[in-house]
Amino acid sequence: MRFASIDILRAITMVLMIWVNDFWTLTNVPKWLKHANSVEDYLGFSDIIFPLFLFIVGLSIPLAIKNRTDKGYSNISISKHIVVRSISLLIIGVYMVNYETAHDESIFIGKTYWTLLMAFAVVLIWIDWKKSPIKSYWHPYIQFLGFIILIFLAFIYKGGENGSLWMTTQWWGILGLIGWAYLLNSLVYVFSKGSLLIMSLLWLLLISLSILNHSEMSIEFTGFSGYFSTILTGTIPAFTTAGVVATLIFKKFQKTVIKWSYLSLIFLGIINLIFGLATRPIWGISKIQGTPSWLGICTGIGFLMFALLYYIADEKKHTNWAKIIAPAGTATLTCYMIPYFIYPLRTITEIRIPEILTNNQIGLLMSFIFALLVVIFTGLLEKKRFKLKL
Repeated sequence: MRFASIDILRAITMVLMIWVNDFWTLTNVPKWLKHANSVEDYLGFSDIIFPLFLFIVGLSIPLAIKNRTDKGYSNISISKHIVVRSISLLIIGVYMVNYETAHDESIFIGKTYWTLLMAFAVVLIWIDWKKSPIKSYWHPYIQFLGFIILIFLAFIYKGGENGSLWMTTQWWGILGLIGWAYLLNSLVYVFSKGSLLIMSLLWLLLISLSILNHSEMSIEFTGFSGYFSTILTGTIPAFTTAGVVATLIFKKFQKTVIKWSYLSLIFLGIINLIFGLATRPIWGISKIQGTPSWLGICTGIGFLMFALLYYIADEKKHTNWAKIIAPAGTATLTCYMIPYFIYPLRTITEIRIPEILTNNQIGLLMSFIFALLVVIFTGLLEKKRFKLKL
């Protein structure tokens, strides 16, 4: 079972993520499009993209697990797959976040080549080689080479302001945060046997942890507990749990005469928006701080967008409009990794884009075209059967 709406929503979000991630190459980007800074009570357009992606991860979990269950996999086998997939996301996330704090002069191959090799290693390890045109004999050697490159990169890494630091988990990176949210929600879903009640209670628990973390009773997670702070602070995995709840509601009520599925999602969307806006004077809206208000508003947007796209794509079957961005929804990790090759190669070749193409509205348009070209290239790779899969 597959919802066209989820693939389209994932594709839209991925295109927008590539677009906003390219803003650093532009000048005079309007404030409303950019991320808010750490102390602002503000919601920029960019601050909505990542939580929406976390919500989509949750939307997909019930369908993906049902698919494996239908193929005869046991809960233990599925759990092992979840753990391996999560660890893979954490590993890639840690490398990516350390790239951001790498000290160029202290790494003997330089930060740019370090990044390029990191992206190359990820491709070698996590391409779905079984479905690729490369003969199976070579698959283990290719993946082994990828792991050797990652070990080498860790060995030579120098970070911090003066190159005195080694690799650390820091904030895990985008993929690492997704890994934690996916791990928690998938395992609870499997062992609760897809219970809507249990997943709803988990969602309320995570929201409560988010509120607690922004109260006078907040707990500082240090030492070993610090590794699990993404889960223990509640906000990040709560987005994904909300997505799981959304799919379970739709599956439960979609065949009713009165469309209780739509009514439920619209109701939850509005309630979350009201919660986020009403509590703004208490916590403020902040992605960097992970406030409950940010959680509420972005979760509400997720519910409403899913309801709208399900009506358009799954009920009315209007999907042709999204064909151009479809690869971003079906080969998402491939799409996400491509810029990690493009930016270093642009630095190495010293290609300079004329200033007129990186400024104001023209710059935003060219950046969006760049995002679409990344998606189109992803589609070409997918047709050639080269696709990253965890």
